[in-house]
Amino acid sequence: MARFRKAAEGMTLAEHLAEVRRRSLVSASAITVAGVICFLIYPQILHVLQEPYCHAAPRHCQFLGTNPLDGLTLRVKIALFGGLLLASPIVFWEIWRFVTPGLKATERRYAVPFVVASVVFFAVGVAIAYLSFGHAISFLQSIGGHTLVYFYNPNQYLGLFIMMMLIFGLTFEFPVVLVALELARVVRPATLLHGWRYAVITITIASAVFTPSGDPLSMLALAVPLVAFYFLAIAVGKIFKR
Repeated sequence: MARFRKAAEGMTLAEHLAEVRRRSLVSASAITVAGVICFLIYPQILHVLQEPYCHAAPRHCQFLGTNPLDGLTLRVKIALFGGLLLASPIVFWEIWRFVTPGLKATERRYAVPFVVASVVFFAVGVAIAYLSFGHAISFLQSIGGHTLVYFYNPNQYLGLFIMMMLIFGLTFEFPVVLVALELARVVRPATLLHGWRYAVITITIASAVFTPSGDPLSMLALAVPLVAFYFLAIAVGKIFKR
């Protein structure tokens, strides 16, 4: 932590704010451009997002619009989420570039691998959420019984879907954060290994609480990889320590 303070002391408050503003503008511009692209190819994206619904209810998977603004709201939401997803490599890169001046030269070389790992893990989390969402919809429909016929509002459906993908994507950054903490010597691999039982219990409880759909399959789809990532982060931390 001392070297972070030393690096911070080398810059004035105005320079810090200028750095934050510059990197925020780059990230916002990337999200905007990617969002415009997603806005233009909205029909194709909507078809992909509708697939889990059609998997759960193949006979009737049409959306029910109840407001004249539903179509516009849906298109804007898809553009924003798609823009964030497509621009995530640039966003992660800007975040790491802001952090790396406070690191040693030997640690700055890990910036690119960390950015790549962040993007890959985020994408894997989103993909797992996408693949398990159809089962989540089936579970939620079965809870109410077979006498109910469901017609979803597109914005409510998309809101739950996006929330699930974001939660999975962000929580899959867990091993990247752990390895970063190990490199910064905030935690040690031996300490993480010693507390693995508490970590497994915490991950399981957190997965049950934060899984938006609440179904067991989605919870396991989140908890099992996170437990595996926990031990993977310990192994990677030991390798870097050598």
